[in-house]
Amino acid sequence: MELETGGGNCSAGPRIRVSAREPQHRRITRASIMGTICSTTEPHVLPVGLEGMHQDVRVSGGEFYLFVKRVLDVVLAFLLLVTLLPLIAVIAMLIKLTSRGPVLFSHLRAGRGGKPFRMFKFRSMRHGAENERPLVEHLNESDGPTFKIADDPRLTPIGKFLRRSSIDEIPQLLNVLRGEMSLVGPRPLWLPEAEKSVGAAGLRTRVKPGLTCLWQISGRSELGYDEWVRLDLYYIRHRGTLLDLLIMLQTIPAVLTGRGAY
Repeated sequence: MELETGGGNCSAGPRIRVSAREPQHRRITRASIMGTICSTTEPHVLPVGLEGMHQDVRVSGGEFYLFVKRVLDVVLAFLLLVTLLPLIAVIAMLIKLTSRGPVLFSHLRAGRGGKPFRMFKFRSMRHGAENERPLVEHLNESDGPTFKIADDPRLTPIGKFLRRSSIDEIPQLLNVLRGEMSLVGPRPLWLPEAEKSVGAAGLRTRVKPGLTCLWQISGRSELGYDEWVRLDLYYIRHRGTLLDLLIMLQTIPAVLTGRGAY
C-alpha cells in the first residue's frame, strides 16, 4: 500500500500526492481540508492509491465513541427536524404543486454490512423516473460504478434547486433517527453500485452510512470516483468525535455554496 505520511505532530501539514492535471482550486481545497483534519488524527496518514488498500483498512472507533456518536445522531437529528419543520412544509407544498406524485421518494441503499434499507429523500424527479433510467444511461458523467448526471432531464421544475441546495436530503434525518444512518459517514450506495464496488471500494459498507462525509465537504461530484473512495476509507480509519464534529461544521459552508451538488 502506497502512503503519504505527515510529520509526527503534523506541524508541516500533510503531504498529499496529486496529479498535475487536477484543477488547482481542487488541489488547494483538498489540501486545506486534510490539513485541518490533520490536527484531529495522529499519526496522519493519507492513502494515495487504491490497490492493496483493502489489506490495510481498519475500522476505528470503540464502544464509547459509538455510544457518543449515536447520542449526537439522535439529539441533533431530532433538533434539526423540529427546526426545519416550516421549511419541510413549504418544500412539500411546492413539490405537490409543481409535479405529480408523492412528496417523498424512497430508494433501496446498502447500509452497514451491505444490509438494504430504504433511504428517504424529497422527490426531485418526475414520478416514475426510475423506470426511465435506461433511456438516460448514456448521459452518465461518473467515472466509476456510480450514476450521476449534472442536468438530468428527469428533474422536476424545482428538482435542480432541491439537489443544488441539498434540501432533498433533509428526510434522511428520519433514517438517522431510525438507526439506519448516522449524521457522518460514507454516503449510502445504491444497491447495484454497492455490488459493483469491489476491493477497497467495497469496504465502505463496514460502517453505518452517513448524511454527510469528507466527500460531501470536498467538492462532491467535482471529485473523481477514486478520490471519493480514498476520502471514505480515510474516514473509516480515523473516525472519531472530533473528526465528526469538524465534518458537520464544514458541511454548513459546503451546503450553502452548493459546490459539486447535482
